[in-house]
Amino acid sequence: MSNLFSQKISLSLGTAALLTAIFAHGYFSSPSKNPELAQPENIQDNFALSQPQISLASMQTASVNQPILEQVSDKYAASVSVGYPVIDEWKNYKFSINGNQILSTAKLPTSKINFNQSDLLSTLVNTRQYFQDHAADDPDIQRKGLLGTQGVSVEDVLKTLDFMIVVLKEDIANNRPTRLQEPNFINKNFRVIKWNAYNKQNTSQKQLRITKYAVFTHQGSPTKTAKFNTPIYSLKDSSYKDKFYTKYTKQDVLSGIYEPGGKEFGKVQPLAYLTRDGLEEALLQGTILIKFTDGSQAFFNVDRNNGMSYIRGLKGTAQKRYWYFKKVDAIKGYGHKIDAKISIKPGVTFAGDVLNIGVGKVVVIENNQGGRKNLRMGVIADTGGAFLPNLYQLDFLAGIFQNRQEFGQYIQQLPEYATAYFLVKK
Repeated sequence: MSNLFSQKISLSLGTAALLTAIFAHGYFSSPSKNPELAQPENIQDNFALSQPQISLASMQTASVNQPILEQVSDKYAASVSVGYPVIDEWKNYKFSINGNQILSTAKLPTSKINFNQSDLLSTLVNTRQYFQDHAADDPDIQRKGLLGTQGVSVEDVLKTLDFMIVVLKEDIANNRPTRLQEPNFINKNFRVIKWNAYNKQNTSQKQLRITKYAVFTHQGSPTKTAKFNTPIYSLKDSSYKDKFYTKYTKQDVLSGIYEPGGKEFGKVQPLAYLTRDGLEEALLQGTILIKFTDGSQAFFNVDRNNGMSYIRGLKGTAQKRYWYFKKVDAIKGYGHKIDAKISIKPGVTFAGDVLNIGVGKVVVIENNQGGRKNLRMGVIADTGGAFLPNLYQLDFLAGIFQNRQEFGQYIQQLPEYATAYFLVKK
């Protein structure tokens, strides 16, 4: 990626004064050219959480009376070079990107948008609640991310979630198809921002790659057996402080250090025993549904890892990263700790780059299916090591499946690449 561009813009004195005010209010941020200075504390965005709106009418009225600075910001967003410093999962600066290279104003095509109304409502509500409950203890959700280069604030994201929640509740209560499935309603009430993929390894890629993930059902045992001999563990509360577990790779763990006779026996809690394939699926997907030999079943979700990076291209069994699990009551997505993670639904959830793109962004993907345009809506409410950083891919939560074959058959109907759009309430 080249360095940030500088552009000369000839403007009248009055317009220049307005733009000066815009810059002063932080609509455009210009990162330092020195990567050492572009650390998270220097690029962290701030916001004040808005309370959820209580009526659709009040939201629509508010959207009409936009501040003049916001209108000017939108007007000149396409003509001003706006740089954004991309960071990795450890908050280290990686490279800078001009937001206008990959984001642009657009309209949705006139095809019905597909999603399950109740599942989308549930995921939107849970995502919004996460912002409400964890604004103070999760600074990562306070970042504007790449969309900040287009004048989109975290408050805009919250306003989008609030508006969609109200619309869905009204439409479901009135037993009618939701207006959120109508492109004309979307184009009228939302800014539609097209997202062109940016892949440093494949600069010709323009559409987003749409990978798929799932929750798989696996047989397991509460105790070690000849068949189910590969454990998943939970960290004890005391482990979070001394962090002994960060010394050990996945291979160390599977060698038996936590089992009877192992040098760290008793320091973690075994939750279940799976086959090795079951463990690898659980680590890859993040959530697993275990059906135990006694007839019971439960969801388990990744909690904390050993602090070792996920290496793209390396097969799963060779990865050194290891995740510790906890028992949960639903499929869980993003969260800064296990007890706070967002409960998500298949078919309406994307996993993505939550640091550079952001939690709570509503996305519509478009692809051609059977000679017709197919649109699907979801919210970024999950993440993973492969997405930090990643400006060219989303992972679609497809569902709960008995095995890989069932999963493979289902995802044949889903696109490998798609045109993507962000929706932001006007």
